[in-house]
Amino acid sequence: MDLTPTEEEREFRARLREWLAKVLPELPAKPSPDDWPGRRAYDAGWQRRLYDAGYAGLHWPVDAGGQGAGPTRHLIFLEETERAGAPYVGANFVGLLHAGPTIAAEGTAAQRARWLPPVLRGDEVWCQGFSEPGAGSDLAALRTRAVRDGDEYVVTGSKIWTSHAEVADWCELLVRTTPVGPDTPKHRGITWLAMPMDAPGVTVRPLRTLAGSTEFAEMFLDEVRVPVGNRVGAEDDGWRVTMVTLSFERGTAFVGEVVACRRTLGDLARTAKANGRWDDPVVRRALGRLHGEFGALWRLTQWNVGESERSGGVPGIGGSVFKLAYSHARQELYDVAAQVLGAGSLVLDEEWVLDRLSSLSYTIAAGTSQIQRNIVAERILGLPKGR
Repeated sequence: MDLTPTEEEREFRARLREWLAKVLPELPAKPSPDDWPGRRAYDAGWQRRLYDAGYAGLHWPVDAGGQGAGPTRHLIFLEETERAGAPYVGANFVGLLHAGPTIAAEGTAAQRARWLPPVLRGDEVWCQGFSEPGAGSDLAALRTRAVRDGDEYVVTGSKIWTSHAEVADWCELLVRTTPVGPDTPKHRGITWLAMPMDAPGVTVRPLRTLAGSTEFAEMFLDEVRVPVGNRVGAEDDGWRVTMVTLSFERGTAFVGEVVACRRTLGDLARTAKANGRWDDPVVRRALGRLHGEFGALWRLTQWNVGESERSGGVPGIGGSVFKLAYSHARQELYDVAAQVLGAGSLVLDEEWVLDRLSSLSYTIAAGTSQIQRNIVAERILGLPKGR
């Protein structure tokens, strides 16, 4: 796919750059990392500005409330917002980057009309209820049950690493609707539900991470009633729907962060020159190698976005290649940041120190690196499945 910008796309970049220069100085101060109600309000406020200016859901389909823009305009948006230092999606991450796109691709017209406009306006926040204690990235091993009772499912179980559960209105939830039999593959019998977080029986307990954030939470579900109408896809067909969600999560959800990492890389080089660390050839070599690696990741991003547009909007298997390479490059970036900071890397208030701690989670989130290697080996390289 040709991603060379047209004259219209160059004009789009200029208008976006001008708009960002006008609105970013007007933003309030960003709340502290632990102030999740404040962070939700801040992120929702930024999303509303994007929506009112016509920049929300730029690449979403028009019938899902988006702008239907092509991949080049989407990439221009990512480049310009990161270049200008605009807020990241934050609390709206799950809704905007994988729950919303999944509903756009797999939901009914009524489901798209109900759930997608509030996501695009920043009015409603989603969390992710996939991982479970004892299952982790092996989603097929989930044990949270949903039993049909008339027009409702009765859900019982628990989830862990539930991103943004503290402030979420909805949860993209995986449940087991048919027990695993002795001859049944365990990935069958799973269903994808949209669960209201204010339903009776939902208990959220925040978890404090190594970096001090409470971005994740445990979630306990005690006979929570979810309408059958909240099911996305058919009953027991949740594994297929989940693959769509994970394709968005691995394939496009992190692409904006690549631009941010390239910006951080430039900041690191400038800091190294200022504090004398640039004289160390090991540091210079590491920065140069990462410069090449993030350049390659951006090219891979362009290819993935272009391919997803060509194949109907759902990212393909290239997302696992990107996720595997990006999560490790991000860890290396902040390891080099520690070399540049020297003794300052032990001070939590120093820039990049919390980023280094949180970078450890990137090789686990959205499927561990081991999972991604298996996918690449089996589905791209055609190697036999492991036992």
